[in-house]
Amino acid sequence: MTRRPLYSLYVADSISLVGNAVAQIAVPWFVLVTTDSAALTGLAVFFNFLPQVLAAFFGGVIVDRLGFRTTSVVADLASAGAVAAIPLIHTTVGIELWQLMTLVFLGALLDAPGATARVALFPDLVELAGMGMERASGIRGGIQQGALLVGGPLGGVLVADLGPTTALWLNAASFLVSAAIVTVAIPRIGHELDAEPPGTFLADLAQGMRFIWGNRLVRALVLTVLLTNFLDAPFDVVMPVLAREAYGSAADLGLMYGVSGGAGLAGALAYGAVGYRLPRRMTFVGCFAVVPLVYLVLATFPPLPAALVAIAVVGFAAGPLNPLLLTVAIEVVPTRLRGRVFGAMRAGAWASIPLGILLGGVVVEAIGVAPTLLAIGLCYVVVTGYGFFNPAFRELDRREDAAEVQEPTTG
Repeated sequence: MTRRPLYSLYVADSISLVGNAVAQIAVPWFVLVTTDSAALTGLAVFFNFLPQVLAAFFGGVIVDRLGFRTTSVVADLASAGAVAAIPLIHTTVGIELWQLMTLVFLGALLDAPGATARVALFPDLVELAGMGMERASGIRGGIQQGALLVGGPLGGVLVADLGPTTALWLNAASFLVSAAIVTVAIPRIGHELDAEPPGTFLADLAQGMRFIWGNRLVRALVLTVLLTNFLDAPFDVVMPVLAREAYGSAADLGLMYGVSGGAGLAGALAYGAVGYRLPRRMTFVGCFAVVPLVYLVLATFPPLPAALVAIAVVGFAAGPLNPLLLTVAIEVVPTRLRGRVFGAMRAGAWASIPLGILLGGVVVEAIGVAPTLLAIGLCYVVVTGYGFFNPAFRELDRREDAAEVQEPTTG
């Protein structure tokens, strides 16, 4: 057993995610201050998410065919080029809004298969390390939240002091470093050494979709996250407007993202430490039920310290959600289907985000940020409340035998 490859994947993920967290602030803020339009800001965020849905859906088959490790490296290198083009064009000849939208689209399109590939790599490296899956998933979830903890304030400071183009250079560099780490430190193992001959592209794609639709628990989880992601989607549009109207600075926006990431980090690490002892169903629905609180509190335009407390409480409650979902997915998805199933799950869960972003920008501009936050919070209460009664979620408390889930299933 060796933990070096797993820890290397953790480091590669953390660097890439910090860069993305910086860009998450830099791009919307750049559009907002140059156009003074919440709708156009929403459009920019839309062009960041739509290609991630498309690439996750169609790219999962490519991940299975090309190999997890290879796809991760190639996607990172391509994303670095697309992101670096934004500040390069801006500082040389000046960038038009349509060019910015196009490059944001391309960067996200190329990034999504790499993210799917690293998730697909994860179970083999956990097994190689001899670590429990709940613990390993909790650490990975902590890294995702920790990236927001570091990248949020860092992005806010960079944008406020040095401008959004500097922040985007950092994002491009993070992709290059991530690709180098995966190339040097992660070996070809498992699936990549014993891949079966592929069928046609559409047949492989359909196989992943059949698996998701045929598994009641996976189907229920994807549909639930689809709805909550639709409600969460305007967050990246609403928060810059809220920060500008209520607090006045990109640094305050970065601070709010940072507190969210720090609290999420604590929640994810807590799940990693004790998650194997917790009832999964009540952990999942209970944590989700806390999330509406942040929207209801922010709708009152509270003082910044009160806003940070609400963000911290919800961030801690949300911390276990992704590690728990990843653990369940790893248990039920056969190794040979990881790329296409994980990609399709990601695409299904994210399919509503582009529409939610566009609607969020339009609604904020039409009725204001406070009514928008209130409406989102109330809808969230309805969606997450149903989780306590959804019969499919009872299967969350059934731990699958790891030996069983390695057997391929057909539909």
